[in-house]
Amino acid sequence: MEKQIKKTVSSIRTAYGCFWLIPILLIIYGECGGSLVGLYADNIRISYYVETLSILTTAVCVPVSLKLFAWILARKIDKAGIADALKLYVTWSIVRLILLAIPVGIGGTTYYLTLSSTGTLCAAIALTASLFCLPGEERLRRELHIENNLE
Repeated sequence: MEKQIKKTVSSIRTAYGCFWLIPILLIIYGECGGSLVGLYADNIRISYYVETLSILTTAVCVPVSLKLFAWILARKIDKAGIADALKLYVTWSIVRLILLAIPVGIGGTTYYLTLSSTGTLCAAIALTASLFCLPGEERLRRELHIENNLE
């Protein structure tokens, strides 16, 4: 069982690392003079729509990602056997990161398309929310109510 726990934590850490690649790649693309940078900076109407999309996406995805995981943890994962619980934990942790990646991607794209700080703020909110999802063995054991047999 210890091997499965370590494999689960490793999978979640890998997904978390991939999640942080999104803003890094967006920044590299934008700062290296990507072809879309500032494309709609002078178009007020498109800027408004893109910023509104960014704000609404962040307002929906961040709370849903955090609350949905807690709800699934209480309703499904806690009631499953340990092997199934570990699989469900990985799956729903990745779903949570995908839900947070949506506003990060849209916010970063909004910033570079419109050169408006609204997109940066939305991406920063989602990135900050991802800090509540830091993977670790201790956290996994606590959330799945697994006793540490090494003590």
